[in-house]
Amino acid sequence: MNDETESAETEEDPWAEAMNEQADSEAAGFENLSDDAVESDDEINLDVILDVPVDISMEIGRTKISIRNLLKLNQGSVIELDRLAGEPMDVLVNGTLIAHGEVVVVNDKFGIRLTDVISPVERIKKLK
Repeated sequence: MNDETESAETEEDPWAEAMNEQADSEAAGFENLSDDAVESDDEINLDVILDVPVDISMEIGRTKISIRNLLKLNQGSVIELDRLAGEPMDVLVNGTLIAHGEVVVVNDKFGIRLTDVISPVERIKKLK
């Protein structure tokens, strides 16, 4: 192409100028990470995430209900859940199942005693 044709195309197509500038510019440079920046598996430092807050919740069961029936609920209504009495509760962290447990009472407050902790490998399998 000659310069007249190229400049005419640039005037007609505003994207052509931007694309030409991008082609002429050098690629962005990234510094290579040194081996010191990545620690070995033996030296993983978890201190950077220890103060990150997470939501933990206990679930005793679930059910599906129509909006019609939901609006009929009042004080004293009973909702049937998908769990049997005595089954362990689910312990969820940020919505991910991490353990099962049973309800306990300590100093007049409810708590949960973990009876089964899901392994990290199993948790990762459930994410896929």
